[in-house]
Amino acid sequence: MNLGLFGGTFDPIHLGHTTIAAAARDAVPLHEVHFIPCRRNPAKAKAAVAGIDHRCAMIELATKDLPWAKLNRIELERPGHLPGYSWQTIANYRNSRPGDQLFWILGNDQWSVIDTWARPDYLARAVTFVVFPRDGNPLPRPGFRMIPIRVRHPASATAIRENGALEFLDPAVRRYVEERNLYHGNH
Repeated sequence: MNLGLFGGTFDPIHLGHTTIAAAARDAVPLHEVHFIPCRRNPAKAKAAVAGIDHRCAMIELATKDLPWAKLNRIELERPGHLPGYSWQTIANYRNSRPGDQLFWILGNDQWSVIDTWARPDYLARAVTFVVFPRDGNPLPRPGFRMIPIRVRHPASATAIRENGALEFLDPAVRRYVEERNLYHGNH
């Protein structure tokens, strides 16, 4: 099985995330895409605004009509409150699903600094990266396998949190956010 792994804070998950996942699914092609929310992103200084349970509920709402999309809590179930690292998640998948081909979905901003991630040598051997443009076209990186995808979406989790740009949310996620005032007061 070709399996896409899409890690992130998903605070909140928005239409850009699901558009990117669908484009990656078509480009590879992928049998499934697993959305993997992190407890705390080691690359970001700020903690997530919405709690883990809220972020997982929003992922489930956003993907309920996408039979190929799954929520995986692997990074949330690690002991302690330390950040999880992508190489640990990938190693876990490789151990539990040894026959699957793994593809890590990420933006060009992270692709351009992939060599600064923990264990980049392991990442290069273990997965193929599916890279979408954010701030330019992805360039080849020696030793890494990469499939570029051409997809753009104006959604931004930061704009949603800070400016209330709720039009970028799936309608069910938007209702969830509004009913719970999740990002109220952040803009």
